[in-house]
This record gives sequence, structure tokens and C-alpha cells, in this order.
Amino acid sequence: MFATANAEHLSPGNAAIHAVAVHGYNGPDRRVATRRDWLAAVLDELDYGLLLVTEFGHVTQANHVAHGELDSEHPLQLLGRELRARHAHDVLPLHTALQNAAHRGMRKLLTLGDSAQRVSVSVVPLGVDHSRSEASTLLILGKRQMCESLSVQGYARSHGLTPAETRVLAALCQGVPPTEVAAQLGVGIATVRSQIGSIRQKTGADSIRSLVRQVAVLPPLMGVLRHAMAA
Repeated sequence: MFATANAEHLSPGNAAIHAVAVHGYNGPDRRVATRRDWLAAVLDELDYGLLLVTEFGHVTQANHVAHGELDSEHPLQLLGRELRARHAHDVLPLHTALQNAAHRGMRKLLTLGDSAQRVSVSVVPLGVDHSRSEASTLLILGKRQMCESLSVQGYARSHGLTPAETRVLAALCQGVPPTEVAAQLGVGIATVRSQIGSIRQKTGADSIRSLVRQVAVLPPLMGVLRHAMAA
């Protein structure tokens, strides 16, 4: 009764605002906000760094993986909401790719960084965001290693691998040969071979190459892996 009585003395515009506060709002703006929430949730589920940027490098959306990828060694850096190339020789290629995506609809596969840390970045034009009246471009950050640690852990957990077997699997997925795996873990080669045999039996892989491929082609669902590791 109090809310209704006070609403009668409001101007039409303020009455509308009052109605939203009291009863909620399901109009177009609310639907747009919901779609944006869904988009953010979808981006966070993917095991690739994804950023939505303007032609000038202003980041309007970045998923969980992107924030983790853009560390002190990555050739791209996020300064507030601005995406910048870390190395001078990457500034012009990045700027040109974003401009061409925004104004000419051109896709581009960039290779950024130096010899110590080179990363591929896919530049995908998405067209004009009418809510902002500016073009949006999707940047997909290439992986810096073939099999992500979290993917290996999730895969190992789902197949019932022991901690020792998981460490062996992680090394194999980084291209380390069994003899070096044994040296790294401080065990005999016979132990590692026995663990590889057990891993293959549990996963159904007929070779180390097949085993690594199973991990490499996992669906990129980060949420599932994060929840599995937290359990």
C-alpha cells in the first residue's frame, strides 16, 4: 500500500522507474542484459582465451581463460580495458588487423611475440554492435601448449587415473619421451612403462600417440573441468 500510494504522486517517467524497482522489468533492455549474461557464461565455458574488442583495442568482454592467458609472458597485455601489444614490432600488425576486421570484414591469423614466446591469435570480424554503434571483433588466443594442465587433470579424473599416472600423462602430453619422464619423476623406466600400460588400459588408447590425441581433442568445456578439480 505504501509503494502504491507514493507512486501516485510521481511523474510518468519516475513512475515507470518506480514500477521497475518494485515489480521488476521484463522489457527489451532486460532481455538484452540477459543475452549479455548468457554470452559471458558461454565464453567462460570455452577452453580458449576469447576477447571482444573494438577497432581501437577496447575490450568489451573477456572470458575467464583470456584473463589467465594474458600474463606477464604473453605478447598481448590487458591494461584496464585496453588491449595492447607488449612488443613494438606487434603494435602495427595488431592495429591493422583490428581496423581491417572492423571496416573491411577481414579475418586474420596473427603471429605475435618473439622467439621465446610466440602465440597465434585469430581475428574474427563480428560486424556492428548496434547497442554501441561500433564494430566488434572476436580475438581467439592460440594455446601456448598442446594440452592444458586443467584438461589433463579433468581427463585423468574421469578415467580414474592415480596421481602418479596423472603426472606421467601430463608429461607425455607435453611431448616428453618415457625415458625423460622417468628421469623427471625420479623413477625407473620400467615403472613409467608400467604406468603407461595402466593408463592405456583405463583409457582404451592403443598407443601413446592415441592417448595424447584423446586429451588434445577434448571438448573445450572449462566449467566442467574447474568444478571437477574443486570437488
